[in-house]
Amino acid sequence: MLTGNATATGSGRPDGVGRDEPIGSGAFFEPPVVGGGVYEVEMKVRADHERVRAALNDRGATARDAVTQRDTYYDAPTRSFAETDEALRIRRETRKDTERAVLTYKGPLVGENSKTREEHETGVEDGEIVGSILDSLGFVPVETVEKDREHFSLGEYVVTLDSIAGLGEFVEVETEVPEAEIDSARDGVARTVESLGLDPAAEIQTSYLELLLDDAQ
Repeated sequence: MLTGNATATGSGRPDGVGRDEPIGSGAFFEPPVVGGGVYEVEMKVRADHERVRAALNDRGATARDAVTQRDTYYDAPTRSFAETDEALRIRRETRKDTERAVLTYKGPLVGENSKTREEHETGVEDGEIVGSILDSLGFVPVETVEKDREHFSLGEYVVTLDSIAGLGEFVEVETEVPEAEIDSARDGVARTVESLGLDPAAEIQTSYLELLLDDAQ
């Protein structure tokens, strides 16, 4: 499972919703092993999925799979993840009638204007039992985010079409690179977003969780 890598996600409250595991090849997959020093860089924007699908088709992108995710985020009993910019999540995922659960911790953003985080993640046999363990340890559920996601391959990039319950439609473009290539990867992600007819300047660094919490206020 993924350990010690960094990922692109939003910021603010206990979050880290802005990412899915890299896509597999049709069958229900396990995330690839990514060593320390490998970073996932992504950009997220609001977008009409019909237009983006047409652009992906024009560019020869490959449709890979679809997944439904239910992410429950927790706050710690000893500190506020809203203040420390951390996240703890149980993800329950359904893909082709197969289910799995994943426990993820995400650290604070690497830089002020970055969406890159340290991440530790592992598969768990039963998400409900893990949730009960966290409850017993004093962790408090903050919010649950429900997503329908479609993955496409476009060259070295993964394009994800996200439909978020209560928020609407978004598109994410991401890639994994060594630390030395983060800046060039950001440029490449932005160019890919633009090639899909979207505006990189409209990037949303706020996580889906934070958007939902803001709407609830």
